[in-house]
Amino acid sequence: MTKIRFLFSYWSDFVLVWEEPWGSQQDSSGVSPTHITWREEFLDGLKRAGLLQEKVLQVKKRICFILLSAPWSVLCYFAEEIRLRVPLQVVTAPIVNWSDQVLSKLSLPNPLSQDVPNPPPDYYTCQFRTNKLERFLGSDNQETFFKTTQRHQVLYEILARTPYGSVKKGEVGIDRLVSEQVFTAAYPLHEVGPPSQTLNQRLRQILYGYWAKWSSWSRYQPLDHIREYFGEKIALYFAWLGFYTGWLLPASLVGTFIFLVGFWLVTSDVPAKEVCDSGSTFIMCPLCNICSYWNYSSICIAYKAGLLFDNGGTVFLSVFMSLWAVTFLEYWKRTCSALSHRWDCSDFEDIEERPRPEFTAMAPMTMRNPITGAEEPYFPEKKRFNRTVTGCMVIVIMVNVLITDLCRRGDPSRCFKYLAPVTEALALLTEKYPHLKEQKESREEAPRLEEVSPWEEDYQLLVCEGLLSEYLEMVIQFGFITIFVAACPLAPLFALINNWVEIRLDAQKFVTEYRRPVVERAQDIGIWFSILQFITHTAVLSNAFLIAFTSSFVPRLYYRYTRDITLSGFTNFTLATSPKSFSQQQQNTSCRYQGFRDESGEYLPEYFHLLAIRLSFVIVFEHVVFFVGRLIDLMVPDIPEEVEMKMKREHYMAKEALAENQVSSSVGKVTLKK
Repeated sequence: MTKIRFLFSYWSDFVLVWEEPWGSQQDSSGVSPTHITWREEFLDGLKRAGLLQEKVLQVKKRICFILLSAPWSVLCYFAEEIRLRVPLQVVTAPIVNWSDQVLSKLSLPNPLSQDVPNPPPDYYTCQFRTNKLERFLGSDNQETFFKTTQRHQVLYEILARTPYGSVKKGEVGIDRLVSEQVFTAAYPLHEVGPPSQTLNQRLRQILYGYWAKWSSWSRYQPLDHIREYFGEKIALYFAWLGFYTGWLLPASLVGTFIFLVGFWLVTSDVPAKEVCDSGSTFIMCPLCNICSYWNYSSICIAYKAGLLFDNGGTVFLSVFMSLWAVTFLEYWKRTCSALSHRWDCSDFEDIEERPRPEFTAMAPMTMRNPITGAEEPYFPEKKRFNRTVTGCMVIVIMVNVLITDLCRRGDPSRCFKYLAPVTEALALLTEKYPHLKEQKESREEAPRLEEVSPWEEDYQLLVCEGLLSEYLEMVIQFGFITIFVAACPLAPLFALINNWVEIRLDAQKFVTEYRRPVVERAQDIGIWFSILQFITHTAVLSNAFLIAFTSSFVPRLYYRYTRDITLSGFTNFTLATSPKSFSQQQQNTSCRYQGFRDESGEYLPEYFHLLAIRLSFVIVFEHVVFFVGRLIDLMVPDIPEEVEMKMKREHYMAKEALAENQVSSSVGKVTLKK
């Protein structure tokens, strides 16, 4: 790279990148003149917005970097515009984990805690106002008053709302420019230095040493450090993932215990002994047209293996997991409210959340917000309806195309079409993995051989695609361990082991493999909480029907109370005799099959008795679980008492700091859910 004297490179907040074609390729590269015009217009718009720019050219690879920075006046203007919160006073009360409190009373050390250096202080905060600057903590130092993540927020707000063409056509914002390949990347910079280096104790190095390393698998996550570096949205994801993993521990213990109880039942179960000792007593009917008769005793091992999962303990486990899921969600709401207040997001959705910058730039009119009183961009109902209908029509067409493709009749040769991509993917992975590993190692060794700028290092990293796939993976897992726990008691244990690994893998990706994502504020985990609630309700019904209609719990219970409490003869009770018409077709050989029918093939009274009991069991099961879950919801407040006190204290301090009427009206009210 050419030696250039940088004006403010080491204080850059954001980087824009595009790749220039080589001299011989400039005419044939297909670079559209429109793209060049858009790029120049966009950069001019950033200059008009007050951003400082520096262009750096990587000569060897013909890559252009635009280093962006916001001066103090721009930061102050947009901080007030996007309602950034700034500190008023340090919170002196220490942050103590509930497990620390319990263990400290017992004079025991907490094996999960760790002393992470440079803990971010907790502040009482309120919305920034330029005319009240002197009342905010640290306002005398312009370089450190706004945090790095807040500077990134301001820069992204400007980048996302700056037009580069016709606003009516949606030619607004950096995201569309990246999708149109006008710019190849746009990202905030990581902290300077390799993440594995822990001597400088920068925040990124701290996260690597105390969070991303495998040696930290049994330690609490440094959530405040994560929030300080990546923002509230990513920090809340890891907080939820850690909370969920911790709650899997009791579920996995109960599930493992129920599974082990099945081993004892294998040796003491009377129906299992009857099946294994029956010999040729029960001759079973053929399972298909070309199958032969078989002895029921031949499935002895499979029958005993089924008892590991189908026993009386699965009923208790299903009830336990249903209540576990309800309680987990209730206590997560408490934890989330505490974290959102500590991270100054408790009133984000009601007061602070603003429309997307692209929406702001394209909205044809404004409307007064009934809560804040501020003018906000607004789309009329008619225009929104037209766009919604158009979008739904496009989705319907896409779904129809997909269904048509899936419903086409195929032949066996098409199997190779599905096998080939898998084989190619495995071959590609086997072939390319050593090269990718070597390339990664060479990137790590590159700074030792030549001086590489921070923006070049970050450009080589992967693009962070957001948290959709991460949440989706965990929500699917949550559905498996709650909906199908009656069929697999060990599911919570497998999920616990997976999540221990998942936390460290995700941490390594964000710290070392991904470009630094743009900070996003959030009050909770969003729509995912509603999805988890829906899964919890579905799990109650699913477990009720699984136990009632697919397990032997109800027939065994019925037999105990109507026939024999020891279950002697239960095997014969569950087997019906084939009709005479079937026996005549099979050389007058009588056989047995599972069912509650007489020799003419009609249902026995026991079938209808069992059907009524099964339906009654489903109704009683779901009513009891839903009632207990509702009781837990009423007994456990969503916001802890100490958090409510802190919110009232912060609200009072904000009014004191911004005492004038025109300012105090914009502070807003903190809504408390009691």
